[in-house]
Amino acid sequence: MSFTLPQLDYAYDALEPHIDSRTMEIHHSKHHQGYTNKLNAAIEGTDQESKNIHQILTDLDMNNMALRNNAGGYFNHKLFWEIMNPNNKTEMSNDLSSAIDNSFGSFDNFCASFSNAAATRFGSGWAWLCVKDGKLEICSTSNQDNPLMPSIGCGGTPILGIDVWEHAYYLNYQNRRPDYVNAFFNVINWGAVSEKFIQAS
Repeated sequence: MSFTLPQLDYAYDALEPHIDSRTMEIHHSKHHQGYTNKLNAAIEGTDQESKNIHQILTDLDMNNMALRNNAGGYFNHKLFWEIMNPNNKTEMSNDLSSAIDNSFGSFDNFCASFSNAAATRFGSGWAWLCVKDGKLEICSTSNQDNPLMPSIGCGGTPILGIDVWEHAYYLNYQNRRPDYVNAFFNVINWGAVSEKFIQAS
């Protein structure tokens, strides 16, 4: 199959002031489009053409860097757009709220742990909230790696992720990554994250 750039459910300026319009436009229409195009080029003429993105990632040859980088970039950004909401009016489900309390002690503890994973990821990468063996875990990965990939040292099904590549925040936040991470909590679509939690559990 051929992959296409996922369309956003909101305008580029809808996440302001937390994530600015110009960053969103470049991030979606340039960076994500680039990963999509290169993913299609990497699978063309191979047995990967018949697989969906989850199958590609879970069966990935980690030495195939073109596929690793671009399949990861495609999936990671698709999830990133889906778990943000411009109005921040969607509510977390009781099941997800209970799971966060059970795994981290409280929502505040979760926020602190997730923020730390995002802020301390050296260089480019992602921080994740994952479902693994029915429990929630926080981890981070470098570049466009994600927890679905084999032997990544960060397993499980991701239900929330934050992009900490500089292209995700530098126009507005420059080197202040912790400020960007804090702002991200204002645009999380907890309804979408709750749905992903149910699907992954």
